[in-house]
Amino acid sequence: MGLDDKIKNAAQDIAGKAKEAVGKATDNERLEAEGKADQVKADAKKAGENVKDAFKN
Repeated sequence: MGLDDKIKNAAQDIAGKAKEAVGKATDNERLEAEGKADQVKADAKKAGENVKDAFKN
């Protein structure tokens, strides 16, 4: 996994956590769900990159 991919995935995860927190604070279920979805996407990308890295070794 390249450093830029790690940074992008971390940024997406952090943004998702922020969206989720704002959604909870404002009782905005849609924003909270979007935040959770962003976190899931970041985790999936991270897992995919880990699988690619495992096959490189």
